[in-house]
Amino acid sequence: MNQRESRYVKVAKIAYRLTKQALPKYSHAKSPHHFELPQLAACVLMMFYLNKSYRDMEEWLLATDKVCQALELPRIPDHTTLQRTYRKLRKLDFENMKNQILEEENIEESIIASDSTGFSPGQASLYYQTRSGRIYEHWIKGAYAVGTESQYILSWQSGYGPSNDTAHLNALKRGCARFGTHSETRQRTWLMLADAGFDAKSLSSLDIIPPIRRHGKLADPDRKARADMVATARLDGLFGQRWKTETVNSVIKRKFGDTIRSRKTQLQNREPIIKALVYNIHR
Repeated sequence: MNQRESRYVKVAKIAYRLTKQALPKYSHAKSPHHFELPQLAACVLMMFYLNKSYRDMEEWLLATDKVCQALELPRIPDHTTLQRTYRKLRKLDFENMKNQILEEENIEESIIASDSTGFSPGQASLYYQTRSGRIYEHWIKGAYAVGTESQYILSWQSGYGPSNDTAHLNALKRGCARFGTHSETRQRTWLMLADAGFDAKSLSSLDIIPPIRRHGKLADPDRKARADMVATARLDGLFGQRWKTETVNSVIKRKFGDTIRSRKTQLQNREPIIKALVYNIHR
């Protein structure tokens, strides 16, 4: 009887393959060499995929022989080893892994949707916050550009909220440009859909973003024209494709958690990015 391979084993194999291609074998020439860096990085990706703490991930690996075989682990890494590995990983490493996935899938999108979502900076429940009077006034924000056909995350940014999404727009467009459609002369032909939070002066005719009405009015002719373009896109059903990025935000929060576990600012900013990476692996 053919036994079905566990989804966790499949994810572990994909994560290990990505880390082996994106990372060096060891973090330092004189490191203990008990584990290879790609093995530990794959464990970290699995930890975020499973939404577990460092200690719980160590216990989970102890009980999961097939995942350990897929990662070729000589023994189970300590939870402090996993924590140090996460500190060593850089945003560029995650970017390389993401691009590798998208290139393997031959992603080319004609419509890309962008949106941002917030992650709670602590583990306290809303009930506790309400009773104690310590409601979080700030949060960690992840901004994602999603291909409406494949529903892969093509580009990402992170920061602190509350803040305007406009600051992330140009970086998102640069990050996903290589995965959008282009003409024979390499001119951009893909459309960017986003809500009014991404409204800015530096928009092109291919950015379908509703303008913010100042005092309820639109005085600038270009902003009026863009409002008409968005209204037409709504009637055609084109602007409705933007809701797919809301779906992706919902999947990330339900599947991988809506809280941030790190305490250092640098590590907090990485978590929305690594959640997006494990989402692409999950796809």
